[in-house]
Amino acid sequence: MHAIAAISLVDLWKTYKGQEVLRGVSLVAEEHDVVTIVGSSGSGKTTLLRCINLLEIPDAGEIRIQDELVEISHSRALSKPVRAKQVQRLRRMIGMVFQQFNLWSHMTILENVIEAPIHVLGLSKKEAIERADHYLNKVGLLRKKNEYPIVLSGGETQRAAIARALAIEPKVVLLDEPTSALDPELVGEVLGVIRGIVEEGRTVVMVTHEMQFAFEISTQVLFLQQGKIAEQGPPATIMTAPKTEAFQKFLMRFSDSRHFIRHAPAAGNSRRWDMWDPGL
Repeated sequence: MHAIAAISLVDLWKTYKGQEVLRGVSLVAEEHDVVTIVGSSGSGKTTLLRCINLLEIPDAGEIRIQDELVEISHSRALSKPVRAKQVQRLRRMIGMVFQQFNLWSHMTILENVIEAPIHVLGLSKKEAIERADHYLNKVGLLRKKNEYPIVLSGGETQRAAIARALAIEPKVVLLDEPTSALDPELVGEVLGVIRGIVEEGRTVVMVTHEMQFAFEISTQVLFLQQGKIAEQGPPATIMTAPKTEAFQKFLMRFSDSRHFIRHAPAAGNSRRWDMWDPGL
């Protein structure tokens, strides 16, 4: 039996104020895949995630979620969903974790986590609390569920945001640079939680600059450049031997990527190039 793709994007285009942000991006994430999107600032990574979650509507192209085509009306002035109820239903299948956490500061951590299960999924408060306790325990925050976000560390706040996304029990988890707003010493605790999500077999689409982490957990990596996919494939293939000079230069910016791209062939010729390996 043919497997249903969790997410399928075909030839997405998106323009902001006359600038093309996405230019013909296509992507398939099968169930249980971990797709990592990398690229420089302004390459279209966040816009791509927001299109998957239907927070942005592409100007052209197709989006399928669990093999269901999102009905979009395209015109010169505006692209918009045809059926609001379809968008609401499909969004219940997708949990998104934002770069800046986006927790409600006037609510406790527990109140943040139960909000969507009650008001979106229609769970009773008792059921929502039981579910919230389960996911807060998973991310190591059960004992702080009655605290407000302001008293939590950055790592704890992001873990709370992950618990909130998981509380709707989504088919797909989107992660938009979940560690970029954290102090370096807090990054590891959030990556540990994400690793747990992956090990549970959830489908994950993630934007990150944690190159070693992406190398270890991804089933495929996309390198976006100026709104287009410049390279795409399994991390062991494209991250150890980048074909384009742009991807080589991008990887060279990150110390945690230096050991797995040693001796990668330079773009356009067969010359070998070496990089310092911090493990040597």
